[in-house]
Amino acid sequence: MNLAGKVVLITGAARGLGFEYARSLGQAGAHIVAGDVSDCGAAVAAAGNEAFGVTLDVSDIASCDSMAERAMERFGRIDALINNAALYGSLRGGRFNQIAETDWDAAMAVNVKGIWNGCKAVVPAMRQSGGGSIVNIASLAATYGMPFALHYTTSKAAVIGLTRGLARELGRDNIRVNAVAPSAVMTEGTVEFLGDKYDRGLAVIRGNQSIQRTLEPADLVGTIAWLIGDGSRFVTGQTIAVDGGTVML
Repeated sequence: MNLAGKVVLITGAARGLGFEYARSLGQAGAHIVAGDVSDCGAAVAAAGNEAFGVTLDVSDIASCDSMAERAMERFGRIDALINNAALYGSLRGGRFNQIAETDWDAAMAVNVKGIWNGCKAVVPAMRQSGGGSIVNIASLAATYGMPFALHYTTSKAAVIGLTRGLARELGRDNIRVNAVAPSAVMTEGTVEFLGDKYDRGLAVIRGNQSIQRTLEPADLVGTIAWLIGDGSRFVTGQTIAVDGGTVML
């Protein structure tokens, strides 16, 4: 995995998957710009290679524009965006008619509008440099149809639709847009979301997989690196399931 010199923006980079992307891609030679509402100091230190962090609220377009502007000031280009930020662990599950309207609206504001904002912020810079790669993080929740968390499931289904439509819009600019749909990953967010159902929930998820082990953050890095690298230069509009063979598209 050689990403030497590529400038990669990562949202939701303070912990979990975003932290692992920053660490691994930075060690592969990429220049990482790590954004989150929380402090990204640990991710920046792990990424090295001139990485820096920004305070980022993806639901606010001005905040996303600021992240892109700072990346351009430092590196002069943006090669890739990993739209990873999402509400997950803090969401309260339940039957669809018992989900609080505030939770529904918050999930849409971050998980869907946040991706839209991120794309709007980076596309001008990508056009200027002749192309780029956007990777949106979807979820098994959408491809499988996870019940009892319909706000999260619906938001991640929207990510897939956004990915496909935007790929058609941006192909002429040599900007590729793809999605990755992982199953439940061993992160702090999964622990928070499943709560006292954690062990049982992971057991059920593993039972539906062809490869019956729990997904680790590092398991997604190869797919992400391929999508932002030159090896996937003719791949766009796709949703790649990294779910141990649960949903076979």
